[in-house]
Amino acid sequence: MTDQGTPERRRPGRLGVGVVGAGRVGAVLGSALRATGHAVVGASGISEASRERIEMLLPGVPVLEVEEVVRRAELVLLAVPDDALPGLVSGLAEVGAWQGGQIVVHTSGRYGAGVLDPARALGAIPLAIHPAMTFSGTSLDLSRLEGTTFAVTGPAPVQPIGQALVVELGGEPVILEEGARGLYHAALAHGANHLVVLVAQAAQALEAAGVEQPGRVLAPLLSAALDGATRSADAGGGAGPGAISALTGPVSRGDVGTVAEHLEVLRALAVTSAQESAPHVAATDVPASYRELSRGATSRALAAGRIDARQAQELLDVLEEGQ
Repeated sequence: MTDQGTPERRRPGRLGVGVVGAGRVGAVLGSALRATGHAVVGASGISEASRERIEMLLPGVPVLEVEEVVRRAELVLLAVPDDALPGLVSGLAEVGAWQGGQIVVHTSGRYGAGVLDPARALGAIPLAIHPAMTFSGTSLDLSRLEGTTFAVTGPAPVQPIGQALVVELGGEPVILEEGARGLYHAALAHGANHLVVLVAQAAQALEAAGVEQPGRVLAPLLSAALDGATRSADAGGGAGPGAISALTGPVSRGDVGTVAEHLEVLRALAVTSAQESAPHVAATDVPASYRELSRGATSRALAAGRIDARQAQELLDVLEEGQ
């Protein structure tokens, strides 16, 4: 339906899309669907940032209340925070907003299609489609959708609908079982979010060492490490060492003395930064992160045959000292 409630002319197979939650993900996916010929009939956004995204990525699309977006849409895209999703779906069900035959898609990595059961009970078609990508909420994300993996979860008869939507967006659909969504999302968050934390910690240490542009120093090193690790993860096929075969550095060589020195200088950095910096920029978290990840590297390097049992024990002993 159009803004005036009259049928809109669209190519066969095109849907009227309603975007509920014009955050970084919702606005970008709505724009991508629009580019493939679907019509975005409305979007909801409360914050100023959301309204700016609608104006930038979905120009001409009316900003509406959530219930009105749902009423107008044949495909409802729910792109709201994980914790808000169950209440939103059930609340819309309580007011009878969901419609029979309406496709309801959420973008949460945490939940499968089960969270949409209140909408399904009223005849809606439930799908969970999660892109394994970080979003900036700008037009730059549109090109990055090409080749991105999307986890598709839903009842078997409607999975092809989810797969088709992902292909339209330029992505690669992967069917994921309902019960696997939590582990899937934890894996992505652990990899992507904690990678950002590691970069922040490494950059802070480099700045303390006198490097003025730590990002420039880290970019080629981390890019090469990430490329090697992800390639090795696929090459392992579950039978070999996988990503850990790309490990370099002191743990992979069993250089106990180097690891001990690292811990010493990082503890000194933590103390100095705590004295000189505001609490939120102190490097007090760095030694613990280094120690825990070195423990993980040690155990995985031992299992992969990169180091022997003696070297592993010596490394673990050093990592235990001074805690």
